[in-house]
Amino acid sequence: MSSVEQQGEPPPVSNSSSTCEVVEADSVNKYEAVAPHWFYSKVIDSRERWIPFSRQDSEKLEEAHNSRREEEQRVVPAEGGRYDVHLQKRLRHAVYWEEEVSEVRRCTWFYKGDKDNKYIPYPESFSEELEETYMIAVTLDEWKRKLESPTREVIILHNPKLMVHYQPVATSDDWGATPAEQGRPRTVKRGVENISVDIPCGEPLQIDHLVFVVHGIGPACDIRFRSIIQCVNDFRAVSLSMLQAHFKKAQEQQQIGRVEFLPVNWHSPLHSTGVDVDLERITLPSINRLRHFINDTILDVFFYNSATYCQTIVDTVASEMNRLYLLFLQRNPDFKGGVSIAGHSLGSLILFDLLTNQKDSSEDEDGKREGSQMGAYERGDTGGVKEILKKLELSEYYSVFEKERVDSQALAVCTEEELKDMGIPLGPRMKILHYVSSKAGSQQDAQRQAPLPAGNEAKREDAPKAALGSAPQPGSGSSARGGAKRQNLDVGLGQVSANYPQLVYKPSIFFAFGSPIGMFLTVRGVKRIDPDYSLPTCKGFFNIFHPYDPVAYRIEPMIAPDLEFEPMLLPHHKGRKRMHLELREGLTRMGMDLKNNLLGSLKIAWQSFTRAPLPAVEAAASADAENEAEASLEKQTVHSDATPEEPAAGGKEETPPVNVGMLNGGHRIDYVLQEKPIESFNEYLFALQGHLCYWESEDTVLLILKEIYHTQGITLDQPLQ
Repeated sequence: MSSVEQQGEPPPVSNSSSTCEVVEADSVNKYEAVAPHWFYSKVIDSRERWIPFSRQDSEKLEEAHNSRREEEQRVVPAEGGRYDVHLQKRLRHAVYWEEEVSEVRRCTWFYKGDKDNKYIPYPESFSEELEETYMIAVTLDEWKRKLESPTREVIILHNPKLMVHYQPVATSDDWGATPAEQGRPRTVKRGVENISVDIPCGEPLQIDHLVFVVHGIGPACDIRFRSIIQCVNDFRAVSLSMLQAHFKKAQEQQQIGRVEFLPVNWHSPLHSTGVDVDLERITLPSINRLRHFINDTILDVFFYNSATYCQTIVDTVASEMNRLYLLFLQRNPDFKGGVSIAGHSLGSLILFDLLTNQKDSSEDEDGKREGSQMGAYERGDTGGVKEILKKLELSEYYSVFEKERVDSQALAVCTEEELKDMGIPLGPRMKILHYVSSKAGSQQDAQRQAPLPAGNEAKREDAPKAALGSAPQPGSGSSARGGAKRQNLDVGLGQVSANYPQLVYKPSIFFAFGSPIGMFLTVRGVKRIDPDYSLPTCKGFFNIFHPYDPVAYRIEPMIAPDLEFEPMLLPHHKGRKRMHLELREGLTRMGMDLKNNLLGSLKIAWQSFTRAPLPAVEAAASADAENEAEASLEKQTVHSDATPEEPAAGGKEETPPVNVGMLNGGHRIDYVLQEKPIESFNEYLFALQGHLCYWESEDTVLLILKEIYHTQGITLDQPLQ
């Protein structure tokens, strides 16, 4: 029995202890492969930064890397389809705009930078060596392993929690330097989950709407001197956060995806025409920086008012928006949403002039026919001229027009002298000129709802000033440009004589940020916009501005000049008004009440001292006092009843209906942002910031999303007060 106990008792103890040791050893020496994440490099403030792709994009890149590693032409769209990643070359290319190509890495190991706390990924080949060394150290439980990089930097793996990176040792010790004196060791981390970096989840794949954004003067668009691409990136990021905050129900029900914003750059093509060299030649050498700043920014306004450079600008904006739209459709063949356009500062004026000169294809049958032949005209096809001559029974002269390469656009601006030089007899010349002039008149009659400058009613014989969107006279000497319809040469708004191109789509809504449209219309001689006027191809128009923006002007007073009313106050994206505005209005209302009560008391006291002692007069005075008391009581009662119905002062502005015309489909046009509390201390100090604040304004973005999704029957989760 004792032998059994001696033989039986020790083995269980021995077995349990050995099992424990095995379990602990397995847990300690168990190796798990690191999860890679994809990064791309970007130069920010003259320093290279490594930015992580979203989790969604990184998973797509990793899947493509594992499945088709040998395919050299493998291209993966990333960041909402705005970039393409070439896996074989490890490069990231912009799709819609010109941007420097950036390097891409599949990252697993990182070290901390020497000048900041940003982690930098090791090259992929060296990361594989680090991972292999780490796996051996974990498996054998042998640490303090050293690994030297190709740049002679030493990495020491002390334990799983402590891994350091030492600067390269100098080849010469003439100064007595030691490795410890060559710089502080850097921290090494394995896996992206162990470094402090924000990794976005990704963007919704479904795109509901497309918005083109046109910048204003100069290459910089905000107070940090960032480009239009960077500002629109911020705008897009704000829109994604607003969708998650205010359209959560629609997102959960998969009714909506997102809105895509694409920048439109016209400044670079304008200043690449050689005009900068001409300006440099005549610019004075004094105050050099200020003069170059003016040449690069302020002069854009003068360029737009020049016939030569105005044509360059409108051609660039229209062609770029058409190119972006067609490229977007090519990359998103399933897109069924609408298109809107937005412009900041001078960019809004450029878009407004383009929109006022668009041809509505539903105006008449000829307009429809011309719209269907737009592609032929853009190719320089003279088939349109052949149809016109056939209609006029002048087909025998088609060979003359074909020889001179005259298409419909050129025919619309041909003069009698030019037709005569071509050898066209008098009778056919008169037929052609009459056809062109009658067609121009029909276009003008179709747009009689356009604004007419006050005081010009007696000058209707001046056709270019008669109405917005009027067509040019046949005798105009300007030449036609290829790729754009010859119409609306001078639209009656004092616009520079230019050939405004046609867009290949009809915008749903036009948003203007900090826009000087109202000022330019006034300077051009327009005092009033007809309430019945609307943009030919765009039915929505919103004029959004900051109250301290020195460049912004209103539109509604030009439609209803006899009325005085405030612009619509944009609600804060978190609801209601900002606290300092409510406090200010409350104090103002309290002051008005005290003033009225004081004046009423003084009036009653004065009447008691000056009234006559006659009984009849006393009776009348007492009756008046009673009537005033009853009226004041009724007023107080009405005020007390209305008080609960006024949670926000904005409700008072919406009570009286204001007719602001059809420029925005009968809805309000002018919308003013709420200034921040710090901005209310000094208006002049924040004037420049007020003009450049729209790119990061949640209130502006929320209004755009609200109006865009309203066209699809989707509303906010909770209406803002």
